[in-house]
Amino acid sequence: MIEMRCEEIRAIVIETLAEQQRLHHGEIDTVALRTVATILTSFGIEEEDRRELRADFQHLRRWRKSVEQAQSYTFKAMITVIVTGFVGAVWLGVKVMLGK
Repeated sequence: MIEMRCEEIRAIVIETLAEQQRLHHGEIDTVALRTVATILTSFGIEEEDRRELRADFQHLRRWRKSVEQAQSYTFKAMITVIVTGFVGAVWLGVKVMLGK
C-alpha cells in the first residue's frame, strides 16, 4: 500500500476544492446569463435587439441630461429675476427717499 504524506493529501484536497469552486462559478455564470435573458425576453426584448436597446438607453440618458440642464438654467433664471426685482425695489426706494 502506498503511503501518502500529509502535505500530499492536503495538496490533493486543495486542488479538488479549487476545481469544484471553478465548476460552481461556471454554473452560477450560466444560470445568471439564462435568467437575465429570460427576463429581457419576458419584457419583449430579444437578444437581436441589443443594439437598438443600447441606442434607446443612450437617447434616454441624453434626454435626461438635457432636462436636468434646462432645470438648472430655469432655477438660475428665477434667482436672477428675484434678485433683480429686489435690487430694483431697493433702488426705487432710495430714489424716492433722495427725491424728497
